[in-house]
Amino acid sequence: MLVEFELIERARDGDDAAFNRVIQAYRKRILGTIARLIGRPEDVEDVGQEVFVRLYYSLDQLRTPEVFEPWLYRLTVNAAYDYLRRQRRRNESRMSDLSEQQVTMADASAGSRRSDEEGRRVKVHELVEELLGSVSEEDRILLKLKEVEGLSLRELEKIYSVNENALKVRLFRARQRVLKAFEGKKAQDAAARKVTVREE
Repeated sequence: MLVEFELIERARDGDDAAFNRVIQAYRKRILGTIARLIGRPEDVEDVGQEVFVRLYYSLDQLRTPEVFEPWLYRLTVNAAYDYLRRQRRRNESRMSDLSEQQVTMADASAGSRRSDEEGRRVKVHELVEELLGSVSEEDRILLKLKEVEGLSLRELEKIYSVNENALKVRLFRARQRVLKAFEGKKAQDAAARKVTVREE
């Protein structure tokens, strides 16, 4: 814990000075987590502010100070994912406003600026995001926390309030669902290639 339990209890009871001290203690950790999850440095502060506001209005729901850190982590991850969902919707609506020719030109322009290696990295990242997008929000968050954030099983136990065996089962099932989505995508791509060959 970065602060004493007593300080969290005072913040929970409405002491604004105590709340500000809690925020100052955890600010760097929260912003670091957000930066790793959203990958857009210019928006990290905004998402951080959203976390602080959510914390302020929901702190009275905290059962005991002992679960504060996993609970705060969960708030942070949820705010980051809300941001990513909003960005995805915004990008989709922007793309739908463009003509097919503009999209093609934008793709060509972007492609010419990328090296082959960077292009491969982007494709892998897009594939991972697409596959994670095909599973539930619960699976997606769990896998990101474990595989991207690098949290240990012990840390995840605190966040999810389940024992290690239950967590291993959840992780196994989440990974299986992603693999199934990957197999489905491969089959879909193969079918699409067959159709293209026939049309030619």
